[in-house]
Amino acid sequence: MSYFQEFWKGIWKENPVLILMLGMCPTLAVSSSAKNALGMGLATTFVLVGSNMVISLVRNAVPGKVRIPCYIVIIAVFVTIVEMLMAAYAPAELNRTLGIFIPLIVVNCIVLGRAEAFASKNGVIRSGLDGLGMGFGFTLALMALGAVREFLAEGTLFELQVVPGWEPFMLMKLAPGAFIVLGFFLAGMNLLKIRQARREGKKYTPPEVDCSRCNICNR
Repeated sequence: MSYFQEFWKGIWKENPVLILMLGMCPTLAVSSSAKNALGMGLATTFVLVGSNMVISLVRNAVPGKVRIPCYIVIIAVFVTIVEMLMAAYAPAELNRTLGIFIPLIVVNCIVLGRAEAFASKNGVIRSGLDGLGMGFGFTLALMALGAVREFLAEGTLFELQVVPGWEPFMLMKLAPGAFIVLGFFLAGMNLLKIRQARREGKKYTPPEVDCSRCNICNR
């Protein structure tokens, strides 16, 4: 697989939110607006790229029995860096909104999953591109959800009024609204895949969970 394919797979073919269905907690919790979604996505991308590259560097020096604790420590270092950077430079309102979800990146299944399934088995460049692609895919999915929910709720995008006099639809700001919008997104992805399979003369089969490259549950 080329470097570009390593990067692109996380944006479309293996999008962590719309295809792999990972990171649902932050996806549903912080996608109430496009700005919150962008902040969470960029923070997760930074942690993904940094932790993937460091784990790839030390993978041969870490004993197998303690690799998961070591990976978590590495991830926690990058999460701490993100927290400090956001405290110093990010708007205070964004910090308050994201709150506990930034520290929880440490146990985000996207980050730990890429560390175990990819970074621990591949070189530094490929691991960095994998983290970058997965991070961008996560960010784009969150921003799309956040933009739709924010627009339907208040008629705004990135807190700028798009439709004057918009009648607020506050359900979209709440948890049920997140589930509804995500459901429509997933239905749209499945429809695209069904149409693509028909054009190619194939029968569409829903993706199965592939645990062949991951041993977390067996350790």
